[in-house]
Amino acid sequence: DFLCISLVNGFTQLRYNLGDRTIILQTLQKIHANGNTWHSLNAGRVGNEGYLDLDGINVTQKASPGMNSLDTHTDFFVGGVSSLNFVNPMAIENEPTGFTGCIREIVINNRELNLTVTDPKGGANIGDCDGTDCGYTVCKNNGTCQVENSGFSCSCPREWTGTTCEQSIYCSQNTCGSHALCIPLPSSFSYTCACTLGWTGKYCDNKIKFYIAKFVGNSYIKYTDPFYGKRDLQYCRLSLNFTTNQTEGLIAWMGKSEHEDNDFLAIGLANGTLKVVINLGERISVPLMHNKYFTCSDGRWHFITVVQNQTCIKVYLDEELILFEDIDPQRKYTALNYGGICYFGGFEIGRKVNIVTTGLFQNEFFGKIKDVVLFQDSKKIQLMKAEGYNIHDGNSGN
Repeated sequence: DFLCISLVNGFTQLRYNLGDRTIILQTLQKIHANGNTWHSLNAGRVGNEGYLDLDGINVTQKASPGMNSLDTHTDFFVGGVSSLNFVNPMAIENEPTGFTGCIREIVINNRELNLTVTDPKGGANIGDCDGTDCGYTVCKNNGTCQVENSGFSCSCPREWTGTTCEQSIYCSQNTCGSHALCIPLPSSFSYTCACTLGWTGKYCDNKIKFYIAKFVGNSYIKYTDPFYGKRDLQYCRLSLNFTTNQTEGLIAWMGKSEHEDNDFLAIGLANGTLKVVINLGERISVPLMHNKYFTCSDGRWHFITVVQNQTCIKVYLDEELILFEDIDPQRKYTALNYGGICYFGGFEIGRKVNIVTTGLFQNEFFGKIKDVVLFQDSKKIQLMKAEGYNIHDGNSGN
C-alpha cells in the first residue's frame, strides 16, 4: 500500500493504492514554477474516495467497491526518500527524483508537522527556505511579521498583543492566580479564570480536595492510565456513577481523541437517553442507544458499566443489563487501542465536544461523576491526581 503526492510535467498528482488497484488524480491546472509563488495543496482519501485540491480547485475520485484502508508501516517522507529504490514504481509516473523547492505548513490528520532541525526523525540536504527570522508562523493570531535589524517584530490585530501576538488584550491585565489559565471573553471585553485541578474560586486561589467531581460545562479531566501497557485490550471495562439534570453531555471518552482514526469507547447522553459509542478501528463508530425509559437526566445518581469483550458490548445501567450487542460478527477489529487516555466531562479548553466527537455528542457535561473504575482494578481512579480544569468539589450536598 502507498500514498504519494508528486509533480508530473508541471501538474500535481496524488496516487494511492489500498491493496487492489492504483488510483491516480491529477490537478487541472499547472503550477507556477517560478520559485516565488506559494501554492496551497490539500490531498487525501476517505476510504477509497480520493481528493486533490490545488489553490482551491478540486478534483475528486468517487468511491467504488474495493479496499478502503491504507496499511502502511513506514516512515513519512517529505521532499524525497532516503533511497529512491524504496519508491513503488506505481507511485510515480516517471523516474523518481527528489523535490527541489520549498515546503511549509504540513498538516497530516489535523496534526501539524514541525519542519525544524530537531523534530523530524531524520533528513538530509535541507536548507532554510524563508531566509529571515520571520518564517511563516512566528506571529500568532494573524499577526504580520516584519524583518528588522535585530530580528523581527509583529504587527498584531487589535484584539491581540505580546511579542508574537500570543496574548489576548483582555488577558493582558488579568488577575488570575498561578493555578489558573486566563480565558478571554471578547463579547464582554473581559476574561475568566480557568482553574487547574485542585483549585477553585474566581481567581483560582482556593485549594480544594474532592472525591466527587463536579463539572460545570467548561470542565474536563484527562486521566492517563499507568497500567495501559499491561492491559488486555480485547477485554475492556469502564464503570462510574454520575448524576445530571441535563439531557445532553459527554460523560466519558476512553481514547486519545487526537484524530478521527483513534479507537474510542464513549459514554454520554443524547436527548436524555444513555448513548454508548464504540470504535475499534477504521472509523466505524457504532452508537448504542437505550430507549426504554428516560431516567438519566433526573438529578439522581446512576451507576453505569460498559464491558467490551472483543466485539461484544454489554451496558449495565443501575446493575440492569440494558444493551447487549455484537458490533462486528466478522471480528475484523477486536481490541480497544485507547492509548491509555480517558477524558471525563469534555476535552481540553478550546476543543468543542461536538467537533471532537464529530457530532456523536453535542455538549460538555454538567453534573457530577464519582467512583470511576477501569477494567477489574481493585481501586477507583483518583480523579484529584489527573489533569484538568474547572472541576469543583461535588462532595457537598450528596
